[in-house]
Amino acid sequence: MKQILAIFGSLWLTGCSSMGSNPSHVDQERFKQSQQYNSEKQVFENRQADLFEKMNARFSLWSNLRKWLEDAPDRAPGGKLPEVRPDMEEFMSTDDDVKIIWFGHSTFLMNLGGKTVLVDPIFSNNAAPVSFLVERFQPPVLSIHELPPIDYIVISHDHYDHLDMESIRFFRDKSPTFLVPLGVGSHLRAWGIDQKMILEKDWWESFEADGITFTATPAQHFSGRGLSNRNSTLWASWVIQTPSHRIFFSGDSGYDTHFKSIGEKLGPFDLALLDNGQYNIDWREVHLLPEEAITAINDLNAKKFFPVHWGMFVLSYHTWYEPIEKAFALSRKNNIELVAPKIGEVLYVNRTSTLEAWWRRVKSSLPGT
Repeated sequence: MKQILAIFGSLWLTGCSSMGSNPSHVDQERFKQSQQYNSEKQVFENRQADLFEKMNARFSLWSNLRKWLEDAPDRAPGGKLPEVRPDMEEFMSTDDDVKIIWFGHSTFLMNLGGKTVLVDPIFSNNAAPVSFLVERFQPPVLSIHELPPIDYIVISHDHYDHLDMESIRFFRDKSPTFLVPLGVGSHLRAWGIDQKMILEKDWWESFEADGITFTATPAQHFSGRGLSNRNSTLWASWVIQTPSHRIFFSGDSGYDTHFKSIGEKLGPFDLALLDNGQYNIDWREVHLLPEEAITAINDLNAKKFFPVHWGMFVLSYHTWYEPIEKAFALSRKNNIELVAPKIGEVLYVNRTSTLEAWWRRVKSSLPGT
């Protein structure tokens, strides 16, 4: 479905600032050092270079558009999802644990020993190039102005539901360090972020500061914010490591051998925040199906499974609650510890928490449930 949104967005607003900027020729020369870059085609590729040919062979744009336009009220919740306004004084207190606040979808804030890390921040009303597409279910539990000072911002790739122009622009006069995959810096620079604030990383490249190591790791996905720049920038998952914790964030990714490689090289993990929503069999190459997410957790050797990429936007045909219900059932079946905090609730990685199926309170209010 993201392909459809990108196509129509670019037709309506070709050249608009939200589309960012393509990498320069100087950037492209630099990319030639990457094993992921096809310098002849000037695009980044997955491990399976023919991945999209296989997917497009069965993908029908018009069939998917027709499904998208069908009336399906349960794709979005019938009411506001339960949320907790976080105690930021407690969140910012320094201790040996890692604290995480989930804002819905793939946006989350971390406190690692007093250093704050913001991941894939989306605080705008929409995850699209135009204001009437992909509206969020509800306002952020904290506005972007209420965030604490941010030390690091980590971006997984340049799609609109992970890289939001207005959220990025907010930090132009702040001083975070942006950690992004190769080429994504071109968008940030176009939006006024100083180059000194941007670190672009290829897969398996790391940056260490303040006792934290950030490593860009493989993912199976794609990039682009319009018709003319498909795969011109790299996509990545990320490993965030301190002396006492290892956290994995998948970004958007279909299932492949990279999960096993990451687990062997950088695991085991205390927690894995894994792509678990906006999936469909038609695009399984670029998003995990629920059963594949369980396999990925085992490949990563992760102690806890935190499903993300659900709970804030409609980007597929499944009901809004299907991803977490399937994750809940499959985790129990496979003896995997699932964590599913409410939006805004502070998660303490070291603590064992009682899982509350809070989403069912909203689900049960829907007609016919």
